[in-house]
Amino acid sequence: MNALEVRAAVSLALVYVLRMMGLFMVMPVLAVAAMDYPDYSPVLVGLAVGGYGLTQAALQIPMGMLSDRWGRKPVILFGLSVFAAGSFIAASADSLAWMIAGRILQGAGAIAGAIMALATDVSRETQRAKVMAVIGIAIGFSFYLAVLAGPLIANSWGLCGIFALTGVLAICCMPLIQWAVPTVAMQSSGDVLPQRGQLRRLVFSSQLWRLNVSVLLLHMMITLLFVQLPVTLVHFDLTLDSHWMLYLPVLVASVIGLIILMGIGKGQTPRKVVLVAALFMTVAFAMLGAQDHHRWVVVGAVILFFTGFNYLEASFPALVSSIAPAGEKGTAMGIYASFQFFGAFLGGVLAGIVADHWTAETAYFVGAVAASCWLLILRGLDEVNRIKRVAFKWQGTSEDISALRDAFSKLAGVQETTFSVPDGMIYLKVTGQFDREAANQILRRYPGPAA
Repeated sequence: MNALEVRAAVSLALVYVLRMMGLFMVMPVLAVAAMDYPDYSPVLVGLAVGGYGLTQAALQIPMGMLSDRWGRKPVILFGLSVFAAGSFIAASADSLAWMIAGRILQGAGAIAGAIMALATDVSRETQRAKVMAVIGIAIGFSFYLAVLAGPLIANSWGLCGIFALTGVLAICCMPLIQWAVPTVAMQSSGDVLPQRGQLRRLVFSSQLWRLNVSVLLLHMMITLLFVQLPVTLVHFDLTLDSHWMLYLPVLVASVIGLIILMGIGKGQTPRKVVLVAALFMTVAFAMLGAQDHHRWVVVGAVILFFTGFNYLEASFPALVSSIAPAGEKGTAMGIYASFQFFGAFLGGVLAGIVADHWTAETAYFVGAVAASCWLLILRGLDEVNRIKRVAFKWQGTSEDISALRDAFSKLAGVQETTFSVPDGMIYLKVTGQFDREAANQILRRYPGPAA
């Protein structure tokens, strides 16, 4: 990467760390700390944990589209402002109802798609994967750091302290976006941001719907877990400020498990490894749902859960990217993100309703049943080989498309070709056999420069 790309990658990674830490820090502590509010109930706790997911799911695609019209930075800065406002409302709340309002407003700052598009704008195609990898690592790091830091901060400053810190961190992101991230011309976004005309077809794609439902269930389960697990740990006489001592070895062990699963996959995402990871989560919920379980059973279950969760959280976006048609990855990822955040909302609501009427063990049992059904959905997932995507600038006419498509179909390594005449782009899905120079030679036969 050149200096501009390094600067952009580090800046955007910091934005993700600061923003996501605030969201993640709440998860392991809210279910216990919320008991101090006068209107406490398990249902309201569930809404408070997952409430941000509702507006995130609803606004993820529209905010991405707006960044094409208004520009990346204005939309991101607006989203951060809304997120910070929601954080400060939650920090000042004297009831769970007001906290839920703050959480819902937090979710309205749905800027993930716009940030990814900005990362695309400031990076060359050959270096884009590295920039995205830096951002992905930052998201994972922020989760681990938040799970460990959340209980300690809540013990010292309470929930209001976590939310106030979240708002401050969001404000700290704004100078990074405005001045640290380079300002460049926006690139064509057909393979980056959602396009309205592609939504219906991709929602009902035979393979993509399985991944969309899968990420919904994945985030439903982690939200359900964090609504119940802190209360379970308190029953083992573990005070909130000591929860990090359990989370630390659990996270370390789960990362080791993640590395093992990735080693088995050998850089790919085999269907059998996906099924094993989902099975880990199913077994984990079954263990947690057992009556009179020992503390070490809980530890073992949570290790299994996070091993499976970490692997699938890292693997599903790559599968969506591989399966999505050329030139339509942005739409596919936007739909995926909406399902992801709606799963967080659904998990909070479901956990709250079940805990309000039955017991924590029942909530874990519901998770085990949902995970078992999920395994049946995943059995229908096809084996997917990782592919690359390449894009070419092209200013030819629609009359050339048929001849170009036929020429590209005969080129080794080309799996799929998509033309976007209004954007002046050609998108290809290719394997390792692809010869870029041969593709450029084909494009030279037709009007318009090749990229």
